[in-house]
Amino acid sequence: MKRPRAGSLPAWLQATPMGAVFLVFFVLPVLLVAVVSVWPQNDYTLQPGFTLENYATILRGCPFDADSGELCVTLKTYLSTLKFGLLVWAITLVLGFTIAYFVAFHVPSLAAQTAIFTLMTIPFWTSNVIRMISWMPLLGRNGWVNDTLQSLGVTQAPVDWLLYSDFSVVLAFVHLNTTFMLVPIFNSMMKIDRSLIEAADDCGASAWQTVWQVIVPLCRTGILIGSIFVITLVMGDFVTVGVMGGQQIASVGKIIQVQTSYLQFPLAAANAVVLLGVVMLFIVALNRLVDLRKEL
Repeated sequence: MKRPRAGSLPAWLQATPMGAVFLVFFVLPVLLVAVVSVWPQNDYTLQPGFTLENYATILRGCPFDADSGELCVTLKTYLSTLKFGLLVWAITLVLGFTIAYFVAFHVPSLAAQTAIFTLMTIPFWTSNVIRMISWMPLLGRNGWVNDTLQSLGVTQAPVDWLLYSDFSVVLAFVHLNTTFMLVPIFNSMMKIDRSLIEAADDCGASAWQTVWQVIVPLCRTGILIGSIFVITLVMGDFVTVGVMGGQQIASVGKIIQVQTSYLQFPLAAANAVVLLGVVMLFIVALNRLVDLRKEL
């Protein structure tokens, strides 16, 4: 067992500040939500108690509605949220990896790499809502995209699905979250020993073989961290779905927000616990692919 150097603080004492932050800002809020989720729903007041009625309400009619024979509302909502999560994850992974690859291996100087990253962070100097609203003049019925398509003769009438649709929601999610995928992948790429790439070239590997068999495996830690960021952000988001979906598209986050606005806190807490469980399943599955503790 390795002993601490003389005069240095014990390991447990060094970890105490971070442990306290983790306890106050993560563990306690999650425990509070879990406790409220089993309190009975009582109009506009919160009264301690224990009931599983909130979870029964969420799962009522699942998996198939008895009258229509279709999927219940809860499953439809989770599948819709999951669809956005997987689409945004796939697109941001391709974009993030491509941009990170270009900056890491084709931009020679550190100053140029820093300048490019600074440019990419400029949109984060303003709020997410403003960045989403900036798409509306472009994608609306009388927006720049529709005007251009009609002036070129591509369409004869304005395209309606550009705004307040699944397309606009995914577009906004990709715009907002690509950086969260890009940065961890770029960090992993910068740690790759360049002699490995030179060795692959010397062995006659093509550019695609070098990327797929050398760079991608060595970037799996960054890919995993970026995937966790993107999936968790998309699964819990309700602002983007509300603004870019025109309040017409359901998501789990949107349901929780509506229930909270109607003071249905126990029901909203139960939904939050179920959503947290689904997200945790994703994270556990991703960690099965990559041992994050070993890689770090």
